[in-house]
Amino acid sequence: MHADRSSFEAYLKFLAEAANDGTPQVLETQHALSLHFDALATQSFMSRKDPDRLVLGYTRTMMGFLLLHPTPARISMIGLGGGSLAKYCYRHLPNTRIVAIEINPAVIALRDQFHIPPDDERLEVVCADGAEYVSNRNARPDVILVDGFLADGMPVQLGTADFYADCHARLTDTGVLVANFLESDPDIPLYLEEVSASFGQSISLSLSEDSCNYTLFAWKGAHKLPSLNALTARARILETAHSLNLTAAARRLKHGERLASDRAFWPKLGRSQTRY
Repeated sequence: MHADRSSFEAYLKFLAEAANDGTPQVLETQHALSLHFDALATQSFMSRKDPDRLVLGYTRTMMGFLLLHPTPARISMIGLGGGSLAKYCYRHLPNTRIVAIEINPAVIALRDQFHIPPDDERLEVVCADGAEYVSNRNARPDVILVDGFLADGMPVQLGTADFYADCHARLTDTGVLVANFLESDPDIPLYLEEVSASFGQSISLSLSEDSCNYTLFAWKGAHKLPSLNALTARARILETAHSLNLTAAARRLKHGERLASDRAFWPKLGRSQTRY
């Protein structure tokens, strides 16, 4: 009871003192740390008991790329935040090199508070514009994870046709792009148009687990996803090594392929949808 009261008081204090100017701020309670750009939205959440656990549902859904590329050699992440995805991949994919690109040096300065490991041969944090990084670097990642946000939403440069074309060009021949969108973003139909210009019909869009977000998957090669039975069989194997509900992710991925292929459905996106 005392711990709950202490956490509630910390939250009230945070609400009263939050700058609401886009400056990264950390809310600390007895059990968790969270990253905010204002008093309303949570950018990242870390359990003190298990700092590497993926607490927010959309991050678990984004890990669905494992169903398409279970052993990536290189992952590029656009948007570091509190490092949830970087820490999970660093811990659970020991043969993968991870580069996290973060535009805001004030966010990077919080890495120790969020238990993000120091740079080494497997992890590098780069202060740069993610769109420019993808455009100018010659690196060939197997997976690109896009989770870059400002206080007022996703930066414009991370939702353009040029950006998605650059991602397609940089990915390896079996590469996968994963992007996080706010469910309420009215430009989601435009993003789908722009992604499909580079990736064709090899796209899936699903509501994320336990959160108001959509997760986009796009993969190289003009092919459809495997059957749901095949995806769930992969998920069960992967679940022996990952504390993730990848069986549910497989269902979302396959269902999202059908949604993404139905252009008549696109204008309805950016509004509240029935969850599945």
